[in-house]
Amino acid sequence: MPVTGKKYFFIGSLAKGLDVMELLVERGDASVSEVARALGFNRASSHRFLSTLQELGYVDKSEQARYSAGMKLLEMGLRLAGRLEVRKISRPYMQLLAETFKETVNLGLYDSFEVLHVDKIDSLEILRIDARSGSRAPAYCTALGKVILAFLPPDEQAVFFKQVKLRRHGPNTIRSKKMLKAALARIQEKGFAVDDEELSAGLRCVAAPIFDHNDRASYALSISGPAVRLSLKRIERIQPRLRKCCREISAKLGGNDGRYQSRHRPGADWQTRHRS
Repeated sequence: MPVTGKKYFFIGSLAKGLDVMELLVERGDASVSEVARALGFNRASSHRFLSTLQELGYVDKSEQARYSAGMKLLEMGLRLAGRLEVRKISRPYMQLLAETFKETVNLGLYDSFEVLHVDKIDSLEILRIDARSGSRAPAYCTALGKVILAFLPPDEQAVFFKQVKLRRHGPNTIRSKKMLKAALARIQEKGFAVDDEELSAGLRCVAAPIFDHNDRASYALSISGPAVRLSLKRIERIQPRLRKCCREISAKLGGNDGRYQSRHRPGADWQTRHRS
C-alpha cells in the first residue's frame, strides 16, 4: 500500500493537471511562473503541465506567453449543461417568453459569486444586447444573479457579502453593500429582480428565481433587451408572466414555488424602488 495516504488508484499527475485547468478557468489567464506559485509547483513542472494541456487543446497560449482555458473546456461544459434537467424543463417556457415578448431569454445558475449563463434564446430584433451561453457575470449587478442572491440561505449570503468586492460595471452598478442588502430584501419580497443598466450601459433585464427539489433558488430565468426597448413600464408588464413560468418550472423540478409567490405584493410604487 502507498504510504502517502492516497488511494492506490490515485494518479497525482492527473490531479495536478486538473488543478492547472481549474486555476486558469478561475483566473482567466496566467504565466508559467504564476501557475507555479499558485499551485506550489516548480517552474519546469508548471511548464510541462501547461504545454501538455495546450497540445491537447485544453489550454491556449498568447503571444505574451500567457495561458488561458481553451474552447475545448467550454465545449465540454456546454455539453454537460445540455444534460441539466432544468434546461430541458425550462426550454419550452423560454420559447414561449421569447415568442411573446420578442426579447432575449436567459437561463442562469449561481456559482462562486457569479451567474453562469447555461442557456438562452436570442431575440430576433436587430438591436440586442445579450450574453453567450457559457459566459459568466458578477451576481451582484445582474438580474439573474441578484434574484438568486436574494433567496440564498442567510449563512451563504453572509459569506458572499464578506468576500465579494463590488466593482463598477455599468452606470448604475450598486457599489454599497448596505444598499445591495436592502435591494436583495426588496427582491425577496417582490419575487423578481431588475438590472437597470447595472452590468452594462443600455442593457435592462428582469429575472425571477427557479427553485429546485431542495427548495433552493439554484437557477433563474431572465428577459433582457436594450433599455430603449425594454422600458420600466414594459418590465412591469413582463414580470408577472415571467414569474408564472418560473413557478411552473420550479414545480416540475419539485421545488416549492410558493416561497416567493405569497411575498409579492403588487403595487404601483415598485418603480420608485426599481433598482433592485
